[in-house]
Amino acid sequence: MLTRALLGASALSLFVSGVSAETLTIATVNNGDMIRMQGLTDDFTEKTGHTVEWVTLEENVLRQRVTTDITTKGGAFDIMTIGMYETPIWGKQGWLVPLDGLSADYDVDDLLPAMRSGLSADGTLYAAPFYGESSMIMYRTDLMEKAGMEMPEAPTWEFIRKAAAAMTDRDNDINGICLRGKAGWGEGGALITVTANSFGARWFDEDWNAQFDQPEWKEALTFFVDMMNESGPAGYATNGFNENLSLFQQGKCGMWIDATVAASFVTNPDDSTVADKVGFALAPNHEGVDKHANWLWAWALAIPAGSQKVDAAKEFIEWATSKGYIELVASKEGWANVPPGARTSLYENPNYKDIPFAKMTLESINLADPQNPTVKPVPYTGVQFVAIPEFAGIATEVSQEFSAVYAGQQTVDEALAKAQAITNDAMEAAGYR
Repeated sequence: MLTRALLGASALSLFVSGVSAETLTIATVNNGDMIRMQGLTDDFTEKTGHTVEWVTLEENVLRQRVTTDITTKGGAFDIMTIGMYETPIWGKQGWLVPLDGLSADYDVDDLLPAMRSGLSADGTLYAAPFYGESSMIMYRTDLMEKAGMEMPEAPTWEFIRKAAAAMTDRDNDINGICLRGKAGWGEGGALITVTANSFGARWFDEDWNAQFDQPEWKEALTFFVDMMNESGPAGYATNGFNENLSLFQQGKCGMWIDATVAASFVTNPDDSTVADKVGFALAPNHEGVDKHANWLWAWALAIPAGSQKVDAAKEFIEWATSKGYIELVASKEGWANVPPGARTSLYENPNYKDIPFAKMTLESINLADPQNPTVKPVPYTGVQFVAIPEFAGIATEVSQEFSAVYAGQQTVDEALAKAQAITNDAMEAAGYR
């Protein structure tokens, strides 16, 4: 355990005095790592004198609120929690404060290249990663063994479907697989997009024509729906990250494919009934297709342009995304619970190397390629999203159509036809076609 005195000494060097005490309003997402950060902000206040007011929101609501605030220059927040989709777009628009001039102790060069690149525009960093993630498989080792199967390090979707069926035990409320079906471009939309990528599908061809009328999308969506109907939980059409995390922690899922950041929560014995029975594997690919269902994301902290509290906001961002913060969490919660996926030094730290999911997390992050997200060529970057301003609105509508399929309200063919029309109409209106 590191002593508080040691942490204070190292972290204090991050800050330059002379900024008057401020009250910062921060919008963030209601996941475990962010809630943990809220519980530790007394440390920030002690070091700087600044206080913090939190606005904690469900993922879809957060995206709506911060987008509305920044596009209308509402000024409700001093710091926003945003991701790799918004940051480069908003940075180029001049809507975010560049994060230049960060202290030498902060060590910008220590940020993982994938994270730094994804949160920059034209070489300028506009948001600092609180944590980074890809997607991977978390599975019950005891249920896999009971099914007489062994998880490969890099399984196919076909193996996953077979294993899910073998692990499903309806009498004991065990679902072989739990996956996101919740509408929202960053919720169920993210998962079905990377699933489709791994089946050889893409959102657009090189001329920005929607591709939902192509066989790869039909194969991917049909496979997903059939597998979830066979082995998934009832009502999965409304399940997102938090709902599936709860199901897995309660022992109700054989497998869960989702954010690598969830690994610390499913292996934490204070929260998870199956903490000592969890294994990890790469996100799957479809047989014969050399593309895994990996996404790439960072929940990051950014300052909206026009903020009256830029200096204090930068101090908070340095505190929350620093090496010192990682050490603070480790001292209180253990190394397994530190924010992952943001800094190279974490994966070189001897205290972290033996954490069971550390290697798989880094391998999954490195496997995701935003510049080449699909098998066929595309005119866009982004793995589980298309890095254009119009995507959030389009993909939210498309994800609603897919969720209606999951809920049994329409067929795969009907949803794909609507997705094709929604997407092409929006792209034509925006001048892409």
